[in-house]
Amino acid sequence: MTHSDVERSILKMEQTVRSVLRSEPRLGPSYHLEELKIEGDGVVLLRGEVPDVAAKKTALEKVAAIPGVSGIADHLHVAPAAQMGDKEIRVHTCNGLIGETGFKSLEIRERDGNGDKLIRGVPLDPHGSILVEVKQGLVILNGRVPSLVSKRLAGVIAWWVPGVRDVINGLEVDPPEEDGPSRIADAVRIVLEKDPFVNAGQIKVGVRNTLVRLTGLVSNETERQAAERDAWMVFSVDSVVNEIAVRP
Repeated sequence: MTHSDVERSILKMEQTVRSVLRSEPRLGPSYHLEELKIEGDGVVLLRGEVPDVAAKKTALEKVAAIPGVSGIADHLHVAPAAQMGDKEIRVHTCNGLIGETGFKSLEIRERDGNGDKLIRGVPLDPHGSILVEVKQGLVILNGRVPSLVSKRLAGVIAWWVPGVRDVINGLEVDPPEEDGPSRIADAVRIVLEKDPFVNAGQIKVGVRNTLVRLTGLVSNETERQAAERDAWMVFSVDSVVNEIAVRP
């Protein structure tokens, strides 16, 4: 393939990516693509702002499905629900982790410009630790947790902070667990149970591969949307089908 052929191929792929993103209704009018770059090996760099986690994951899934795309360099951020500084986001995230009863045996640490600091220690032998770092609204979680459910729940707790623009969940699971649909379903159910705005007992969760299907009956549309939003926030969930009905 000549250099001109490569350039034409890259241009065609760029046009396809833009067309796919423009036609995705979840992105909406607030979607703003700051940078789109196609590498010669088929890696697509996306940088910009999207309205929510669902829009971010949908955009990544749609682009990944384009023929010739070999990977995505993801720099898409979610429009924050509130304007918060990094310190405020870090404090809210740490407080959310500390308040989670399932994390009582985990040390909680934070990292700022002065280094790492222990926020909550554990008197007995800790079962792991979570280190929280925030850079321009991006929450970075590192450390070690005892289960995949713990990893996924920690990520959602970070997403629940209204000023967060993105979450990088680098938590390691020790001992390692084999992942799969049942693990994802367990995490979604627990997240719904933790959300005070959702009656989890009225919602059923089904998972096929990385697609979550929600069914059930709730009191109002706000609760219905909250349940879907929670499911999208769970690490490894790539698609959500919301079939929850609203009680008349």
